[in-house]
Amino acid sequence: MHLPSLTDIEAAAEVVYRVFPPTPQYRWGLLGERLGTPCWVKHENHTPVGAFKIRGGLTYFDQLRQRGETPREVISATRGNHGQSIGWAAREHGVRCTIVVPHGNSVEKNAAMRALGVDLIEHGSDFQEAREHAMQLAAERGAHMVPSFHRDLLRGVSTYWWEFLRAVPALDVVYVPIGQGSGACSAVAAKLALGRQTRIVGVVSAHATTYADSIAAGRVVEAPVTTLLADGMACRVADAEALAVLAPQLDHVVKVTDDEVAQAMRQIFADTHNVAEGAGAAALAAAMQEKESLKGQTVGLSLSGGNVDSEMFAKVLSGASL
Repeated sequence: MHLPSLTDIEAAAEVVYRVFPPTPQYRWGLLGERLGTPCWVKHENHTPVGAFKIRGGLTYFDQLRQRGETPREVISATRGNHGQSIGWAAREHGVRCTIVVPHGNSVEKNAAMRALGVDLIEHGSDFQEAREHAMQLAAERGAHMVPSFHRDLLRGVSTYWWEFLRAVPALDVVYVPIGQGSGACSAVAAKLALGRQTRIVGVVSAHATTYADSIAAGRVVEAPVTTLLADGMACRVADAEALAVLAPQLDHVVKVTDDEVAQAMRQIFADTHNVAEGAGAAALAAAMQEKESLKGQTVGLSLSGGNVDSEMFAKVLSGASL
């Protein structure tokens, strides 16, 4: 895949900033004490949909508009944040939007999508089954299928890493959660566009290891999804294009358990009073796992989203079993 260039990312930022300003990045003292080294957090939980994905939706639709291809209906599949992104952008462009989610999906993410005017369909037991159903529906209706991974999504998502790496040029290492791959590939794109030497560490759920397994094997390897907490990383089949970008560019990949993610969610709330969803706390969970090797380095963490259901967050904060 031809990654977005610096010119592409700068143009994408202009599109994004029509809707919301750059999100903040803060050096949190308590998190730094906990990690034992300077620690910066990029707050993508502060976007209008509470996650980084909205950046990609805005640029995807802008690219369609520029090509004169704005469709009458779009269809996509999601566990929540991508669907909110597409729903928001579709509303901005006056396009009908249908989103397919698996059964048992986040109640509050579903409600947020419906509030954006999305026609929500529940189908399948996991994201992959929802995605296959969405593709079938798009074919039947002649609608435009918006994928979860695409260069026009990366254009927008790359703006958050571009912001982060420009704001804190001294970052030695950043930790980025991997779901379908747009966040991690965008970190790579921004690093290369800016000519930075920052190491990028990928983070996957230990209960959804397709990207870790695929990178190790050098080909797409399907892996079961059993995570109860990190729905943003609940991917069963890695995207081959994303894999081709990440395999040569990631320093390494860390697997984090639901227990480690829950602990990181509690730590982020205690130290910053920000709410992180499971995938949003995964970067801290990975950094804490590697704490001893990070001393003396400046660490960047992506708080990629804060959309966790109230009931689940209450369980996490209380330490109750999931």
